[in-house]
Amino acid sequence: MIRHRLCSHLAIALASSALVVTAAPVAAQQVNRTVAHDQVQRDLGFVASVPSAPAGTLVLPLADAAGIATAPGLADADRAAVTRAVSAARFTFPANGRLSLRGIGAWEQILLVGRSAEPTAADAQQLGIVIARALQSENGPITLAVPGMAADLVGEMAIGFGLGQYRSDLFQTRNRSESGAGPISIVADDPAAANGLWQARGQALVRAMAWTRTISNEPANAVYPESFVARARAAFEGLPGVSIEVLDVPAMERLGMGAILGVGRGSERPPRMMIVRYRGQGAPEGGPLVLAGKGITFDTGGISIKPSSGMGNMRMDMSGAASVVGAVLSLAGSRAPVDVIAIAALAENMPDGRSIRPGDVLTAYNGMTIEIDSTDAEGRLVLADAVSYADATMRPSAIVDVATLTGAIRTALGDDFAGLFSRQDALADQLLAAGMAVGEPLWRLPLHASYAGDTSSNYADIRNGGGDGSPGAGAGAHFIGEFIRRETPWAHLDIANVAWAGASDTRPGGSTAYSVRLLDRFVRDWRPAERPAP
Repeated sequence: MIRHRLCSHLAIALASSALVVTAAPVAAQQVNRTVAHDQVQRDLGFVASVPSAPAGTLVLPLADAAGIATAPGLADADRAAVTRAVSAARFTFPANGRLSLRGIGAWEQILLVGRSAEPTAADAQQLGIVIARALQSENGPITLAVPGMAADLVGEMAIGFGLGQYRSDLFQTRNRSESGAGPISIVADDPAAANGLWQARGQALVRAMAWTRTISNEPANAVYPESFVARARAAFEGLPGVSIEVLDVPAMERLGMGAILGVGRGSERPPRMMIVRYRGQGAPEGGPLVLAGKGITFDTGGISIKPSSGMGNMRMDMSGAASVVGAVLSLAGSRAPVDVIAIAALAENMPDGRSIRPGDVLTAYNGMTIEIDSTDAEGRLVLADAVSYADATMRPSAIVDVATLTGAIRTALGDDFAGLFSRQDALADQLLAAGMAVGEPLWRLPLHASYAGDTSSNYADIRNGGGDGSPGAGAGAHFIGEFIRRETPWAHLDIANVAWAGASDTRPGGSTAYSVRLLDRFVRDWRPAERPAP
């Protein structure tokens, strides 16, 4: 048997940092002493046959009822009983549909799950997620039998199972067992090959997704710019090829990053710009791919304050930063041969006597002046400094920014697609392909010339609001793009509609870590696009 232990320690730990910062007010340095639960993962192994002594749950993913006839792990009498139960329940094996049977043979439970006859990698991963979610309350061992499935798809299903075990009830102290659960044995035709994918890429992705979800789910008294940095440092500790640079307030002042400093001015918790670079062995030349993420650790809207209803969810406004760091964590953890940088533009947007006001003018890193139309359009401000700094100093092969930027994107796309904006077709096509491959789809929206008028200002170079009636998602994307040279390939992902969701059969409530898998795939498959003429 090929077996190993996957443990993801995600307690709140404010690891020490090499960054020396000016002492903050006492209130900003108080440490939240409530500790989140660890994410407990089952021992996961790949085997060639079903164990001879049935125990716990047998999971049979089948395309139709005919598969029962050859399903492993069933005695003849059990097979007949399962067939009768399927008929009585009128279960037709819809994709990811489930039928739980108990009291048949020696198994405590037989779980039938509908699967596609010709699954894609994304289908296989989703299948694993659904199985893990369905069995989350089961403490016994699990045998998951998928004979006839290709080894790469078995590996993807194992990744999905790992993702599906994530729990967002991080701070619940009652009615939760911390004793762990029994192992899962995945029965495959080629267990060694399936394990190879799991070892090479799967474990790192599962850990990175869990890190991203947890740091997005935790409240703002636990996650703020300084603690985000410390948590990221701890996550990358010991991984080869990684370097981390953190710009504190004095450093950003020296660099002229007036936009992010303006956003953070109303909070006792100072902003940070964190730059994580991973360059793996065999990485191509041509400059790093830069992934820049909006990291508003809590967004009140500032002086343009939000309604109180739903404001508690604004702890997720740093999901872009969490996702780009999570993607690089996955790539570094799997030793991928890539050159990639994650920039987390971190600030807390609070109302205070020092807060920026509508009508104020800020100066970004590249010297552009910005009229503040709304202090609640702060994500594009922190990204303005992040992307202009990357464009000027990092010689990027491309820049992709990720942000929970606008409510307008939900009006346009619902919760089925994240929004994609880009000036370069080749770059957009690669992002679209990556999203489809992993099941995190994007929909490309226009960057129209009229958006320049929507963001024009009588007093400064540009305005951070689009004005009443303007296309908010497009105007926000245009604003960010103005801080990147035309010849630099650039794309903007607005994930405000998909970064946070309620619990379902396929996900826990809270953070979805949307775009971690997409960016992981995109970076691995990246082919430099031809730069347009300046």
